[in-house]
Amino acid sequence: MRVLEEDFKSFELGPFPYDAEHSAMGEYHYYPNPGYCGQWFDPIADWSFRGPTWLISNADMDGGHCMEQMRITEPAPRKAIPCLRAGDVMWEDYTVSVKVRAMIDDHFNGILFRYQTSMMHYGFFLVPGGVELHKVIKTERTVLAHADAVWSPDEYNILSVSLNGSSIRCSVNGKVVIEYSDNTYGEGCIALCACRPTRYRDVCVEMTDAQFKAYSSKKSDWEKAETIASKSHKPAKLWRLIDLKDFGAARQIRFGHLTGTDEWFFVMCQNQRKVYKDRYPVISCMTAVSVDTGKVLWQIGEPCDSPEIEKLTTDLPFQIYDIDGDGIDEVITSWNFRLMILDGRTGEVKKSIPTPLNEAAPETVTGLEFGMYAFNRLNVDAIRIVNVSGNARPEEILIKDRYSRYWIYDRDLNLKWEFSKYNTGHFPYSYDYNGDGKDEIFSCYNMVDSNGKLMWSLPIDTDHTDEIIVGRFSPDQDERLAIVSGWEGFMIVSKDGEIIHRDINGHGQRISCANYCPERTGFEIATTTYWGNNGIVYLHDCNGNEIWHREMLSNGNVIAPLNWDGNGKELIWMSPHEGAFDGQGHHVLVLPDDGHPEMCTEVINLTGDSRDEIVVWDRHSLYIYTQDGEAEKDPRGEYRPFKYPEYNGSNYRGEYSFPNWVK
Repeated sequence: MRVLEEDFKSFELGPFPYDAEHSAMGEYHYYPNPGYCGQWFDPIADWSFRGPTWLISNADMDGGHCMEQMRITEPAPRKAIPCLRAGDVMWEDYTVSVKVRAMIDDHFNGILFRYQTSMMHYGFFLVPGGVELHKVIKTERTVLAHADAVWSPDEYNILSVSLNGSSIRCSVNGKVVIEYSDNTYGEGCIALCACRPTRYRDVCVEMTDAQFKAYSSKKSDWEKAETIASKSHKPAKLWRLIDLKDFGAARQIRFGHLTGTDEWFFVMCQNQRKVYKDRYPVISCMTAVSVDTGKVLWQIGEPCDSPEIEKLTTDLPFQIYDIDGDGIDEVITSWNFRLMILDGRTGEVKKSIPTPLNEAAPETVTGLEFGMYAFNRLNVDAIRIVNVSGNARPEEILIKDRYSRYWIYDRDLNLKWEFSKYNTGHFPYSYDYNGDGKDEIFSCYNMVDSNGKLMWSLPIDTDHTDEIIVGRFSPDQDERLAIVSGWEGFMIVSKDGEIIHRDINGHGQRISCANYCPERTGFEIATTTYWGNNGIVYLHDCNGNEIWHREMLSNGNVIAPLNWDGNGKELIWMSPHEGAFDGQGHHVLVLPDDGHPEMCTEVINLTGDSRDEIVVWDRHSLYIYTQDGEAEKDPRGEYRPFKYPEYNGSNYRGEYSFPNWVK
């Protein structure tokens, strides 16, 4: 029985859908590549690529179509190889065959099978002088077997792999060349994969009746379990719909109480990108809106309804917080090279100072584009509210440049201190790690005390930390840091800088921690990847050991803890497109099919009960969803978990939700 067949004739000639800008939008936006993909998905996102990776071509001049991989890629442990996947990861035993024409006798070009992610699979390849069977486990590639074979870049060869349990049988043009036994991967789909330009035609996956019956039974059991799991969660219903008119933006939003009451407001900022890519964005319009009524409270700047507004892939410098303790939230922002505190009720400036002068030698500033300053004063990248003075509540403001320096000011905008060492990462984390009542600052790999002195650094000097969370992940552990640091991996670190666990499982982009699996000891840690091997979600136990992994077929997965049921078991919220998964990996919650936006999302408790709402938006409209039904009564009381405070919003904050029951 054929379970997949592809001759690529359903595709028009031209590029397979790709991100023409090779941008970071997909890190935290659902931003699909436009165009027809058929049954195929490209899981690789590489900023260094220009133009498409895959091309539907009629290059063979016989009336047929081929899928052609066009990149020249040097294989390396932390370098993604172009691949294009299809099929079901629940396939176990099958035979896959494909016509392959490697256009040059160099490196490896062929097919992947029992493909679980772009970092976990087997591969059968044409290589110089023969063929090879590979196994890939994250950054480790192993050649399991090699066989001599004669093949030419001038013609197609039929590569075929037959799988039966641990038995792997590889053939070229109908002749068995490799037989091998390995049980690392027992299931997975297929993918095209090549390091050099290669053409593919006539892809076919077949199963015997017995193989198909076994696969169908397994899939049916999973779907039944998923249906049962889904029914244990309240469906989502629309609670608010707000027209964003001409002031909408992408994921540049903050929530707070701007009038000193319980009423929720959000502030949304539009931007202009200056000088180079997203390195110097500036706020161009700031709009405060009531969540209850959708009415604009105030607006600064000039709104602009343009697709360019959506394309920012960094933070903008603004937070909502009662910095002066008068019971009314202010908006702390940087605009036109000034650090400002705005009255939350009116948007009027209460206090303002110029941002710091760019006085450091340019060669000492990490990530400075073109090795020189663009402006005399700092163009602020992000803002965080901290407490380095041991006050009863946070009253200091941290500002930073893109990758190198940060400064801390008191609530009256007096400079307290500044710090720079190698890299800041995207969003430094403030926490009282040593129990002295004052925040220390962990930024990138550096722990800095409340006076701005370096305490320790991790022994790493490449890449940077994308997201950070801190907590007691298990009852029998001290507090620890959990971080994702690009190709330096996912790490769990002690408060004194010891790396307790490390897994380089792709370019670590996002991280969250919650009680996703209450039946397990401690809390679970979810991570996801972006650059290179895109969209791989991992769930780990409290010690960092992997529980399961899944390659998502879309970008923008924020993996935020979602307190949907109020029963102490959190869901993993992916995106408006994907919905939510439980700790067992079941897809258990989707939003209504009502035309809602899918680009941006946030999880926040807005209705006043103990459970979270789901906010989704694009630049035109914002929808808020809540539960269709009351929370079940629990003898433990009301579940109100400790979450990341709203006053420190960022596209680069690791999310956490730690249990808290209130009688």
